[in-house]
Amino acid sequence: MQKSRLGLWLFLTPVLLWLVLLIVLPHLDLLIMSFRGENDLGAPVWTMQNYMNFFTEPIYWLTFVRTALYSIITTAITLVLGLPVAFYIAKLARTRTQGTLTLLLLLPFWVSELVRIYGWMILLRESGVLNHLLVSSGLLSRPVEMLYNDATMIMGLVYTSMLFMVVPLISVMESLDDSLIEAAHDLGASKLVIWRDIIIPHCKPGITSGCIVVFMLALGNYLTPNLMGGKNSLWFTEQIYNQFIASFNWNQGSAFGFLLLLLSSLIIWAGLKISRQKLGEVAS
Repeated sequence: MQKSRLGLWLFLTPVLLWLVLLIVLPHLDLLIMSFRGENDLGAPVWTMQNYMNFFTEPIYWLTFVRTALYSIITTAITLVLGLPVAFYIAKLARTRTQGTLTLLLLLPFWVSELVRIYGWMILLRESGVLNHLLVSSGLLSRPVEMLYNDATMIMGLVYTSMLFMVVPLISVMESLDDSLIEAAHDLGASKLVIWRDIIIPHCKPGITSGCIVVFMLALGNYLTPNLMGGKNSLWFTEQIYNQFIASFNWNQGSAFGFLLLLLSSLIIWAGLKISRQKLGEVAS
């Protein structure tokens, strides 16, 4: 019994050290820092001013709301696109083809996000490949700027998040009994009814899990909104970056970071309540 407990602790020690040293302690330090400030004499004091600045400056909370809204839109689009892709891989594709299709989904993630985003920029910029094809084919009289707008930014966020939606959907769809779909089809149910009453209810854990991951990735993304959205992207992570790096105001940046953490936690909690799922069921 003692040997088994010793083995368990030896197994858990690296994980616990990783959690404590790299996640818990840095976040506690940032939390303390978010409540620190300076008085008129330059002495450190405890204050709520870092959080109050968020509500007194419209640019901060408007960017905050915009980031949350666009992250939800990105999650919804990724779900709509990911459901048929996952269903085709899990249920329609041949066994030999399933591995190849999954590999194709994974392939873009073999390079860094920065390289993938610059690839899209080369494709969509005014002198890029797509504009050249459209002008040379006569569909456009002159090149148009396809970058630096909200639609392109959302497309980039969907592209960088798609894998994290499809994988959990594939895992739950593989456990769906094909005979249920066949029986519903034989009884005259339409494809819409089959999706609504059989497939989507069965996939609720995978849908919730994928939506949580995609939403968190979109909410905390910095490169895609900054590069594909341009200067007008107004993403909240850029506000945090500016406080830490540009203004070197670590206290204000820490407060913004914890406000973003609070926002993501509240939206995930609301999503779990709406879907009637528990976090343990989704994570398992």
